[in-house]
Amino acid sequence: MPTRRSLIQASSLLGLAPLAAPALAQAPWPSRPITIVVPFPPGGSNDLLARPVALKLQQALGGHPVVVENRGGAGGTVGAMVVARAPADGHTLMWGHVGTLAVNPWIYPNNPYDVLRDFAPVALVATLPSILTIHPSVQARTAAEFIALAKANPGSLEYGSAGNGAASHITMAAFCDAAGIELVHVPYRGNGPMLADLMAGRLKASFAGAPVVLPSIRDGRLLGLGMSALTPSDALPGIPAIAANALPGFEVVQWHGLVAPAATPPEVVARINTAVNGLLGDADLKARLVTEGADAAPRTPEAFRALIASELERFRVLIGRAGIKAD
Repeated sequence: MPTRRSLIQASSLLGLAPLAAPALAQAPWPSRPITIVVPFPPGGSNDLLARPVALKLQQALGGHPVVVENRGGAGGTVGAMVVARAPADGHTLMWGHVGTLAVNPWIYPNNPYDVLRDFAPVALVATLPSILTIHPSVQARTAAEFIALAKANPGSLEYGSAGNGAASHITMAAFCDAAGIELVHVPYRGNGPMLADLMAGRLKASFAGAPVVLPSIRDGRLLGLGMSALTPSDALPGIPAIAANALPGFEVVQWHGLVAPAATPPEVVARINTAVNGLLGDADLKARLVTEGADAAPRTPEAFRALIASELERFRVLIGRAGIKAD
């Protein structure tokens, strides 16, 4: 998770990054390799989703190079700022995640970018539900039973997350808020150690993204009580929506999409959006997304901007009410 020092260092990068020259915005697109900046290290869910999309985009553009560049640091802030100050010509994009675009502004007081001012939403790519997951020793077999158990034993059930402010923390905080229950949060430094303790029974529950817990649910070491999308997910057959049997209307999903520097010409944004929406209909890509626990979710740039704006406000309220702060 970002520290004050890492955010200051990231801010210095912002000052050093080259500003877009006006002439560049008028250049033909694409006229040079396209870079998709993933603001996290290789191997995570952002990286695993971005790479097949980049490959399909390259194919859709007739083999024009599309490169994925990992620029991790400060919880996604380093990569985000690099893109915010890149030439606004459609050749530098960021793989945007709900954490980077809707959560970070509220958990890091010194967050140095303004999401709606500094980025142009280009294309929503996928949504990724989280799964309410428990150790088999917990005496509940549905989300409703888990809520009843928590209400009968307030403050006694421990749940794990990948860290303060992580998606697994935010999702469980939203669940507890909606259900009116009190659980004990145990933050970890990453999903790996959290998952190990959950499988060992040292934790009772988690609300991690599907790719984290789904293999252990499939082999029976953990139980999936429900998922956080409002409607059934192709990626999670057999796992009911919590909204259907426990909390009507409950939905907190991770989402992924492409954003560009704010001054990127609208006609370039539209071209990229059309290309991405087209490839999201590709059967192979849709299957790959499902493998990673995600569902394709094409939208217009305007609809993606509306989603970001609504999620920013939603998490502002939730994070403030829950008192969530980054490490």
